[in-house]
Amino acid sequence: MTIHQQHEEPGNDEVSRALLSRRRVLALSGAGAMAVGAGALGWTASADEPSGRTGSAAGRATAAERAAGRSACALTTEQIEGPYYLDYELFRRNIVEDREGVPLRLRLKVLDEATCRPLRNAAVEIWHCDALGVYSGYTATGGGGGGTPPGGQQPTGQPPTVAPTGGPGGPGGPGGPGGGGGHQEPTDDLTYLRGIQMTDRQGEVEFETVFPGWYQGRAIHIHTKVHTGGRRTSEGYVGGHQCHTGQFYFAEEAVELVAKASPYRTNTGTRTTLDQDSLYPGTGSAGGLLDLRYDRRRVGRGVTAGITMSVDAAGTHDGSDAPGPTAAPVPSAPAPSATASS
Repeated sequence: MTIHQQHEEPGNDEVSRALLSRRRVLALSGAGAMAVGAGALGWTASADEPSGRTGSAAGRATAAERAAGRSACALTTEQIEGPYYLDYELFRRNIVEDREGVPLRLRLKVLDEATCRPLRNAAVEIWHCDALGVYSGYTATGGGGGGTPPGGQQPTGQPPTVAPTGGPGGPGGPGGPGGGGGHQEPTDDLTYLRGIQMTDRQGEVEFETVFPGWYQGRAIHIHTKVHTGGRRTSEGYVGGHQCHTGQFYFAEEAVELVAKASPYRTNTGTRTTLDQDSLYPGTGSAGGLLDLRYDRRRVGRGVTAGITMSVDAAGTHDGSDAPGPTAAPVPSAPAPSATASS
């Protein structure tokens, strides 16, 4: 893979100091010490949290996990690549371009599972749909790669500043309607909400994006790949292999709040909840559940999300070894159309 250099775009406005959200977490409950997720990033609960909001459940281990001696370096679940991966090789921190939505600061940390140490100089790639469920490169096929764009709105975007090169690095998989179990050919050259960065000495990267929207058949999610074994030169990142392919997920409490904000409330597509999603493994942060910080009264000001990935740095995991869907998802009612609360 060759990653072309690109000037970093200006960042979004700084997300205001946010409160840690207490929320329901499927398959994980109860209090405990942090095992993976925000704890490894040094996050702590705000001192001015409202009473009853004692911290993030996504970053806490259950008593059962502690009894089983689960390590913070246990491998993060491999997941399918999905049909909308494009090796556009855009090196940038801010991936928003012209997309509207709730600002999202995504903080990722990568550990080498073999040593439990931060994995430096790894290339971390992310991509996801916009608030209306549309992926760049697939705007002609609408939300989630199939049908009319949610809300009947024709998506727009800016042409890429760097011409796309290369092709998908894995066999893909069912990522939503129209996925068909493999890679879909793009319909345009747009590049919004796609980017890649190198980890620092602490194995960390940070992206500035917007909270993803939804399309029928999948819970709200972000795709990721981690590349190791290569090196960055004046020409870009050369060589290496894909050592991890995964997806990140959002707790339902946050999703419900964001769904009331603009432009998400114009998305008329049927929303699949986390417990209805056929790909989310239900294992909390080990399965990609993000730890979130936000003020539930002012979620439109922004959300900060974080997670620690523990990867097989020496192995090759391009999505082909990931488990497939466990069951057909059960559609939920359409997202609320109410105005965002102040």
